[in-house]
Amino acid sequence: MIERDKSGMEHIGLHLRKIHFQKLSGQLVFKREAVQKHLFFLDGNLVLAKTNIPEERLGEILFKLGKISEEAHSEIERYIEPNQTIGETLSQKGLTSQRNVDDGLAYQMREITLSLFPHFDGAIIFQEKSAVAGLGLATQVNLPYLIEDGVRRMKFQPALQQYLQRKSPYPKSKAFVHLLTAEEKEMLDKIKGGEESEALWRSLKYNPDFFWKSLYLFYCLNLIDFRDEDQISGGKEKEKDIAAETAPATSEDQLLEVVAFQEKIGEMSYYQILGITKQATEEDIKKAYFQLARKYHPDRFDRSISANYRTKIEDVFDKITKAYRTLTSREQRKVYDIKTPAAGAQDSGKDVAKKADNKFRQAKTLYSQGRFEDAVVLLDEVVRLNRTKGGYFLLLAITETKIPAFRRKAEEHFMKAIELEPWNPECYVGLGVLYRLEGMTLKATKQFQKALEYDADHEAALKELDALTGGKKKTGLKGLFSTSLFGSKKK
Repeated sequence: MIERDKSGMEHIGLHLRKIHFQKLSGQLVFKREAVQKHLFFLDGNLVLAKTNIPEERLGEILFKLGKISEEAHSEIERYIEPNQTIGETLSQKGLTSQRNVDDGLAYQMREITLSLFPHFDGAIIFQEKSAVAGLGLATQVNLPYLIEDGVRRMKFQPALQQYLQRKSPYPKSKAFVHLLTAEEKEMLDKIKGGEESEALWRSLKYNPDFFWKSLYLFYCLNLIDFRDEDQISGGKEKEKDIAAETAPATSEDQLLEVVAFQEKIGEMSYYQILGITKQATEEDIKKAYFQLARKYHPDRFDRSISANYRTKIEDVFDKITKAYRTLTSREQRKVYDIKTPAAGAQDSGKDVAKKADNKFRQAKTLYSQGRFEDAVVLLDEVVRLNRTKGGYFLLLAITETKIPAFRRKAEEHFMKAIELEPWNPECYVGLGVLYRLEGMTLKATKQFQKALEYDADHEAALKELDALTGGKKKTGLKGLFSTSLFGSKKK
């Protein structure tokens, strides 16, 4: 069992850190007032989550993600069987696919766990077990990425400062440093060991909310450790070196890919290295860099590889990093573009346009298959490659509307689509549906009316307005976009 820290702070981040980096198996129970949640782990990864919150149950998640029909959702109680999970029953009866069930389980596990991060007053008990029997383990969630998301979502708590201020941090591993922002990396580099956190904060003069949350994130990702580690673990167990534990076995294909990239990277522009256009925003550059860092960071490769390969890996990552630093500096980027006027020319031409279009077609296929999370990943890359097509942003926004957690981004992308194609009624209809789903009836009505200004016979807009003004039939996203994507009329 993981004990409460002597400082008195109880938080899910501390438990997930120890469970993952010590590769523990067992069950964690969280209780707070009437809320009760159970997380199950195998070898340091999350494999199942249960909750007594109705909105977080699998049937609700599958419906919210658009992976079961409204009819199946309304009769979900009929499909509950004593010796089967609801996911197994739904897939066996052909009401959804096993892939959809797996996607729903992964989403459910993430959301149940992320909902624990804001709370510092819940009771948490972890019971270690050598195996977790009787569970469907097809879907697993990697905890470091979950920890990063959870810590970023939570608001600063004074309990964090109280917990950390007397501890002396020192650098430990760099296995997950690629998850940090540039400012966080800068702060991490300034941690040398030898002084307490409070003294470090006062000397660095960072914003307190940023400093204490970042320090906690560093600790939860095992990027730092504390000299008084015995207070945290009770002196019972020492953690293994994270780099040795988490560095994955390196395949021959990975090494060949690095070698191929290293051979051509010297002739590539910074834009080509990062896979972006010359018009890329700072956000686009950061996203491209972090994707490459997850793939080519030296710590992602086995330590046992030969010195020759290690040199090539480091050369590739050095060039990626140099490209990133240059292009995220306004002055350096300006100088680079002046000195190399053709640096982005190739990237803004036919090759990039073709690449974006190919990925867009793939994303449309994924959307039609109901694989919305996969489609969003591709569409993010599409709009990074080409930010000039309203249709790209429109499909991205439509797809994000299907995923409740992404709806805030969906509004932004609908607005971008409207900016690029103000004549396209589909943009206004899509935004109207988003507002309707979020309960913003007045805003939704205005968008449907706007769509009818450009196409007075737009069937979906007419049906939506009819529903909002007393009609009985409503049109969901599936019906709205399955046959009317990008402006076609339905007569």
